[in-house]
Amino acid sequence: MNDEHPVSRPLTVEVCVDSARSALAAAQGGAHRVELCDNLIEGGTTPSAGAIELICARLAIPVNVMIRPRGGDFLYSDLEFAIMRRDVEIARGLGAAGVAVGLLNAEGTVDEARVAGLVALARPLSVTFHRAFDMTCDPFAALDSLIALGIDRVLTSGQERSAVEGLDLLTALVERAGDRIIIMAGGGVNARNLTRVVARSGVREVHIAPKMDMPSGMEFRNPNTFMGAAFRPPEYSIRVIDADAVRACVDQAQR
Repeated sequence: MNDEHPVSRPLTVEVCVDSARSALAAAQGGAHRVELCDNLIEGGTTPSAGAIELICARLAIPVNVMIRPRGGDFLYSDLEFAIMRRDVEIARGLGAAGVAVGLLNAEGTVDEARVAGLVALARPLSVTFHRAFDMTCDPFAALDSLIALGIDRVLTSGQERSAVEGLDLLTALVERAGDRIIIMAGGGVNARNLTRVVARSGVREVHIAPKMDMPSGMEFRNPNTFMGAAFRPPEYSIRVIDADAVRACVDQAQR
């Protein structure tokens, strides 16, 4: 029995970026869309208004903006939800093509009322439900909720550490979704495994974040202090998107 799906064309490659430099590198590498975040060490939070405005102005490809007021879980207070509403308005006004949101109830279900509010506020922008989906207690019930809410796509690793490990669930989600919502595979997707993920699952979109270390231009360096916790990357190396690695993924997607 052949468990591979015919590859749907065109396949969209979205690159997750957390800086202007990475956004430009993603576009240079041929990305079809970027998801603009801040603070990727926390899984991504909302970027600054300045970053949204200037990156949207500089890129010819769509920019989707992460709407997440903090790291940690996806159970938000009233004040945090008010911040998310305002951030959606700001992103829409500054030229974003879409937003990525994710809100859950304490029991692990989609917070349908609040998600519906953000969707209504965001339109006509595209709305993605991000990997908060991977923290839901029942992925099929969550998918049905998102379809009913009119979400355009869901980003998921198949509720595993990587999309490769989550291929069985990804495949089942694609089959359940049909043409009602886009399933975008993310989590460890790269040029080496992209073809396998797409062929096996049938996803129409992939989410990647190929990084490289770029040395800082600082000449004076103080070795005695950090600006963050000790486990975080040092100040004298910058993690940026690798344009060549993006291009390799795009080339795979176009085969």
